[in-house]
Amino acid sequence: MTEPTADDLLLKVLGALNEAQARWYVAREALARGRGGLKAMHELTGMSRPTILKGMRELKELDELSSGERVRQLGGGRKRLEASDPGLERALERIMEETTAGDPMSLLRWTNKSTSRIARELTRQGHPVSDETVRRRLGEWDYSLQGNAKNKEEESSGEGRDAQFGYINAQVKKHLARGEPVVSVDTKKKERVGNFKNGGKTWRPQGQPVEVNVYDYPHLGLGTAIPYGAYDVQRNEGFVNVGMTHDTAEFAVHSLRQWWKMVGRRHYPQAKALLVCADGGGSNGSRNRAWKFHLQKLSDQFGVVVTVCHYPPGTSKWNKIEHRMFSFISLNWQGQPLTSYETVVNLIGSTRTKTGLRVRVKLDPKFYEPGVKISDEAMEQLNIKQHRIHPVWNYTIAPRANPP
Repeated sequence: MTEPTADDLLLKVLGALNEAQARWYVAREALARGRGGLKAMHELTGMSRPTILKGMRELKELDELSSGERVRQLGGGRKRLEASDPGLERALERIMEETTAGDPMSLLRWTNKSTSRIARELTRQGHPVSDETVRRRLGEWDYSLQGNAKNKEEESSGEGRDAQFGYINAQVKKHLARGEPVVSVDTKKKERVGNFKNGGKTWRPQGQPVEVNVYDYPHLGLGTAIPYGAYDVQRNEGFVNVGMTHDTAEFAVHSLRQWWKMVGRRHYPQAKALLVCADGGGSNGSRNRAWKFHLQKLSDQFGVVVTVCHYPPGTSKWNKIEHRMFSFISLNWQGQPLTSYETVVNLIGSTRTKTGLRVRVKLDPKFYEPGVKISDEAMEQLNIKQHRIHPVWNYTIAPRANPP
């Protein structure tokens, strides 16, 4: 029979103590072990570091333990504020959504509002709360305080960014108030389809990893998957059109058309207008003539007024589709080789989140020819109205009475 070790005896004694006694006992052992004692006791007992530190402070302050200290019953203590005020969490989410940004691949998010200001705003809305409660809740949502980072760039590229963000927020609120859809659109990173390595890890039996090709040469695969997405901001629903050829403006608009036919007009049967929030470059760029040309055809086809607001250059992380849909698609298929287009479609379609995100997906085998030029004559026939604020970034395309 094996003799019990000192650690075994410690754990046995710990199980017979109440909450306060256990805290003091573990704190005493941590102090006795000297350097590294806190980490060792945390790993041995599973007791949190703040609890052990609290016990250390109490031992230093008291000459002897008070035998009359109250022992809190299991489950005792004050309940979390969210339990007594169910509307608090949603109110906090709404405040954070207006000025939130993040890296879509790491899911790191940050905000420029202080916790005290947020607490005051929540209290004004009828949800009395302290800044410490706000700080705790934001920490649980993976927000963090961020410092400034200098990035060298031309001065002209940053002109009017704040004004544009404010204008986008105003347009979003106006359309939602009218019951009109607001969608965030973009092209996700292209993926090679084939038995290639895909970053990330998945749970598998020990020593049985999925074997993939050593090299990722294009000729070893089936082609390229180009996911173009439309994210419904109000309904927290997404749609992805997976292209197989080229990421062109025609493909981008056709993806939006597919969203409207399959999802949009079913949820918004009375809507006569649509707001599209897009990046400033790529297939849906603010200076892309083909993007506007094909949007006009979409507007004529469905009789819908399409308003487009572009994010300023270099601010794609603020596009909601990045951190609300694309990031979760990447998490869902990490570590799984995209061996076929069917695999790509199934993995995108099975993406789910705790907040209720659902994604519909469609494979688009159509060939899109790159480099198609739109003539000046064709552009002159567009029924497009540029907005007074940043007319290059904001414009509205209305259906034509007699489209050519």
